Amino acid sequence: MPSIGSLVRRPEVGSLIGMIAVLVFFSIFGGANFMSAGGAASWLNVASELGIIALPIGLLMIAGHLDLSVGSMVPASSMTIAILSGHYDLPIIVGILAALGLGLAVGFINGVLVIRTKVPSFVVTLATLFALAGLTLGLSVILSGSTSVALKSGPTAKLLFGDYLGGKFEVTLFWWIAAILIVGFILNFSRFGNWILAMGGDAVSARNAGIPTDRLTIALFMSSGLCASFVGMSQAILYNSAQVAAGQSFIFNSIIAVVIGGVLLTGGYGSVVGIVLGTLTFAIVNQGIFYTGFDANWASLIIGVLLLAAVLMNDTFRTLALTYAPRAKSRAR
Repeated sequence: MPSIGSLVRRPEVGSLIGMIAVLVFFSIFGGANFMSAGGAASWLNVASELGIIALPIGLLMIAGHLDLSVGSMVPASSMTIAILSGHYDLPIIVGILAALGLGLAVGFINGVLVIRTKVPSFVVTLATLFALAGLTLGLSVILSGSTSVALKSGPTAKLLFGDYLGGKFEVTLFWWIAAILIVGFILNFSRFGNWILAMGGDAVSARNAGIPTDRLTIALFMSSGLCASFVGMSQAILYNSAQVAAGQSFIFNSIIAVVIGGVLLTGGYGSVVGIVLGTLTFAIVNQGIFYTGFDANWASLIIGVLLLAAVLMNDTFRTLALTYAPRAKSRAR
């Protein structure tokens, strides 16, 4: 039977407590509507889209990197599929592949720039964020003459990427579950997970130990770009249109969800379960405020306080985990 020390050593313990706390809070103050099917769908839909992006962002942060370019990747991929398959009437599969290919290409560029320039990934991806936003705006106006483009995707693409189950739950929930299983396997049951944790702990030592840190870095950035482009593509299919200005909220929302989930900004520490719990916690707060009698303008304040509390709670549990076992041994002696 696991001991208390082994339980609190888990990186997701703090995020689990936080998620339960906010769920109970909004269940009490949000009334029956919050826990209804429609209420659950409101925050689960937000969690699914955010979660698909937060998972690779979490892996990047565990490895000691950040990717801010996802904020521009989402609208860029949305406009790509909308312009190709909406404005120019190309087959929807062409638009989907182009959107996903764009995400892979941008991720590859981010990874190569981080490796070759040795500039922190925060700066590199911040530059990519603005560059991609400018390209998306400029090319959208040139190619379509507008910053908003309509899209008719067809029944198959709609069913797979942009439909509602029972009229409430987005189909992206299933894609999020699939992403959780894939990323969970990578981090917990493959050598790549050990490599990611080792690289986040000490990149130089990991490289000296024979871990292909350069290729791993590029792969992680490409996965981040792919997931962000997937969300952008699915949004365009779901809403039957794409806009240049959409997606900017994903930049910090994904980081907030990952940090709430117990991942260290300094790298080397985190779990997939924690990231999922952090994503759910953020989504519950983000949507739950609308079911209470509180002013919705206070939502940002609540999220800010939640972020700080989550970081402090996670640090506390890590400290307890590191000090519990030695004390137990000393008492046994």
